[in-house]
Amino acid sequence: MRNLHQHRYCGAIPPHILNRIASRSGPETSTRAMATLEQMREIVAARSLLPRAAEESATKGPSKNRRVYDAKHRRQTPGHLVMMEHWPRVADVEVNESFDGAGTTYDFYASVYGRSSVDGKGKRLDSTVHYGIRFDNAMWDGRQMIYGDGDGKLFKRFTASLDVIAHEITHGHTQYLSNLEYSGQAGALNEHISDAFGSMVKQWARNQTAGQADWLIGAELFGPGIAARGIRSLAAPGTAYDDPVLGKDPQPGHMRDYVVTQDDNGGVHINSGIPNHAFYILSTTLGGYSWDKAGRIWFKTVSERLKSDADFNDFALATVDVAGEVYGEGGNVQLTVAQAWALVGIGVPLGTKPAPASSPHPTFTTATSPDHPIQKAA
Repeated sequence: MRNLHQHRYCGAIPPHILNRIASRSGPETSTRAMATLEQMREIVAARSLLPRAAEESATKGPSKNRRVYDAKHRRQTPGHLVMMEHWPRVADVEVNESFDGAGTTYDFYASVYGRSSVDGKGKRLDSTVHYGIRFDNAMWDGRQMIYGDGDGKLFKRFTASLDVIAHEITHGHTQYLSNLEYSGQAGALNEHISDAFGSMVKQWARNQTAGQADWLIGAELFGPGIAARGIRSLAAPGTAYDDPVLGKDPQPGHMRDYVVTQDDNGGVHINSGIPNHAFYILSTTLGGYSWDKAGRIWFKTVSERLKSDADFNDFALATVDVAGEVYGEGGNVQLTVAQAWALVGIGVPLGTKPAPASSPHPTFTTATSPDHPIQKAA
């Protein structure tokens, strides 16, 4: 049986941002960042000890089933039950936002792709709010959502961003659909899939076309005075933020700028910018709604074609192959998919089935200096 718990640090704020804050800010802010990293490690460690039966017991059937718990600033999940289906609204905005965000994400997958919850069988969507004290993150822990309140300075409440909620819940879908590994290029694809579908959920909820969307992840998360438009930009990787405390967005948008780091499981939150930009190019070139043609190709690829250690080339080949199957071999859609990948430096010959073996990666120079944790491909 496949291990469905191999994910690590599926947090909205990636380690490279938190590490930068910890090393380049004042004592109070630095302490909060280090505490958030430690709490993330605790969450992952606790999840790895949970018996399989405890997870599967949440499966109820193919209908929307949400619960929200209040951790009351403790480091324990799930916490005190405060909201479930058919209960009245409460005064706590984080409770309502997490409940609504999970519902919108469920409705998107169910109505657009016919999928009931993360496991396709109606698994209950649990969320815990008010986790820890000034916990600067939101996470999918392999079983449920966890939201921090933010520190009120760098980061505001994490339930305010629908695309972040959808991004994290999509980690659950990927966990069950293809069980992608969470390191290297497979891990970057894991993050890309969450960014792509997180963006689509927000666009679907706003009834936006690809041309109308901002293509930002987490635009609502930052406090006043922070020079950030979001955590990541699919339209222009590397431009989401440039702030004295956060640092500069390191995401590349092309394979010539592929980067490597010893942290963050091989830079999974960084190199995801490359497939992110390919998806943006495809969606805006095709026009209309991103979840229609582009999203349908991506969903079918994730559902049916990915092996757990897939790399960028595997994924690109699979999407071109799926586009040919669904919209016609050699047709406009398939050509546009191939062109989108070519524009980010990944060439895909038409009519080529996904290869079983991974293609060679570029040669990298690994950085060792803590002041320069990331370097470009040599």
